[in-house]
Amino acid sequence: MAFFRRPSVRWAFAVLLVGNLLFSVVFAVVDATARWGWPGLALVLPLGAVTLLCCVWSLPRDDRARNAVLLAVTLLGALALHALIPYSGMAFLYTVIYVAPFRTGVRAAVALVVCEVVAFVGISLLTGMGHMDVLGNALGLAYSVVLAFLIRQLAVTRRQSVEVAEARAREAVSAERARLAREVHDILAHSQSAQIVHLEGARLLLERGGTQDGVAALDRVNRAVRLARSGLEETRRALDVLRGEELPLTERLERLAMEFRSATGGSCAVSITGDLDCLNAGARLAVARTAQEALTNARKHAPGAAVSVVLRRLEGWCELQVRDTGGSPGRPAWSGGGYGLVGMRERAELIGGSLAAGAGAEGFNVVLRVPV
Repeated sequence: MAFFRRPSVRWAFAVLLVGNLLFSVVFAVVDATARWGWPGLALVLPLGAVTLLCCVWSLPRDDRARNAVLLAVTLLGALALHALIPYSGMAFLYTVIYVAPFRTGVRAAVALVVCEVVAFVGISLLTGMGHMDVLGNALGLAYSVVLAFLIRQLAVTRRQSVEVAEARAREAVSAERARLAREVHDILAHSQSAQIVHLEGARLLLERGGTQDGVAALDRVNRAVRLARSGLEETRRALDVLRGEELPLTERLERLAMEFRSATGGSCAVSITGDLDCLNAGARLAVARTAQEALTNARKHAPGAAVSVVLRRLEGWCELQVRDTGGSPGRPAWSGGGYGLVGMRERAELIGGSLAAGAGAEGFNVVLRVPV
């Protein structure tokens, strides 16, 4: 198909078509002159020239209404040539059949080709053409009509398929960008927020001065360094996931709890029950990222609070619950703002799960449910 879309190939077809039409006009003019002399030449030459001009003019134009008029004039001229000199207008008749579906609307094309076949049969019978000749040529025209509209339908279907494929490709790119945005947010928000907490604490301790404060500030800096290394390791793990390699879900949750305890000094208990081997990669990633985001939120807003991470297998579902024991007064709730919650909900919805987050009686509670 790419071969036929080349400009050189199109020009070659156009030259061949115009040459064939021009030969038909010359044939009609010569035959008319031989039959009727100068009056025949004066009649057929302008008729053939107008028919040829209208037909050629309709080829490159995209104005469907104007093309319909041009092809209608071409059809009338071709029928007139056929009435005067039998078969002299056949090239124009076939050209109208194959051009009309592509250069006019469907209704106009159908009207043109139906009128063409009916008029050809009527004129042929009136001019004394044999019945078998009329039948054979009419069948040839009818076959060309079917073929022309079939080619048009194939072209339309192909164009629509290309449009659908392009739309799906754009959707896939958008989905991949959203997924990468979630991954980048999860990694950076988890590691950098903890680093900021420690570095800010170290700055305050250094501003106060004192030996003990200096030791505490150094400890904070060391924790921030460890978190930076942990963030780099998490980045590597994320790249491993993108390559199809990942840590077991149990180990990932234990590492997150260990990082939380190291960063805050608070307790973080992990409880895992049930068989989790049946979770697919998307569900495992959603569980790990939701736990990571919930621990990051607890570290930001509930310093010193105890956190529990519970992952259990239910009937048809896997449920993750991250709960803390409370934090600072006026702690903001996850009401829907922030890319963290949006990303977690997107993850859950993409795999047919759900996410609920809000303040409970003693603290903040995050519950993720994903299908098994």
